[in-house]
Amino acid sequence: MEAFVNYILQFGNLNSQQIELILSKAQMLALAKDAYFSEAGKIPRYVGFLLKGVTRFCYYNNRSEEITHSFVEENNFVSDQQKFESQIIASEYIQAITDCEMLVFSKKDWDEIGNTIVGWKDIEHLIVKNCLLKTIERRSPLVSEDATTRYLSFIDQFPGLINRVPLSYVASYLGITQPSLSRIRKNIR
Repeated sequence: MEAFVNYILQFGNLNSQQIELILSKAQMLALAKDAYFSEAGKIPRYVGFLLKGVTRFCYYNNRSEEITHSFVEENNFVSDQQKFESQIIASEYIQAITDCEMLVFSKKDWDEIGNTIVGWKDIEHLIVKNCLLKTIERRSPLVSEDATTRYLSFIDQFPGLINRVPLSYVASYLGITQPSLSRIRKNIR
């Protein structure tokens, strides 16, 4: 809970009553490894804050290949925010890569927070903007770099994640095959 409170306080000031209200709306959710937090074809039910574990965002391309396009680690929000806010069907999956523990908010509770706390929408906007900028920062170099540089950048951006995530997901994220990733890893040791 403390990590969550510290995270949101980076984006605005809240008094103790407001923090208590927010925490009163949160539910704990344990998500087993490989379970889905949100699924394509369904309306996202929650916005979550990851206390423990790692999740990934993925989709299937037109050749039915599974593509991982981002990872989320502890102390970050996990949400298909646009689809959650609009309550429309998601086009991608959010999957637990490890066992996860999250604080989650239903759409009703999330809206109640926004309608009760003056300035919450501004805080929420800054949080979403921060999440998007992080994703863009991590994804942008992947377009122009060679595979080895992309892998080294991945290790730099996600220290310690390489030992927690299946290499097939890392290869997909980097846009290379798993055998290519194995060769790169062997060559840089």
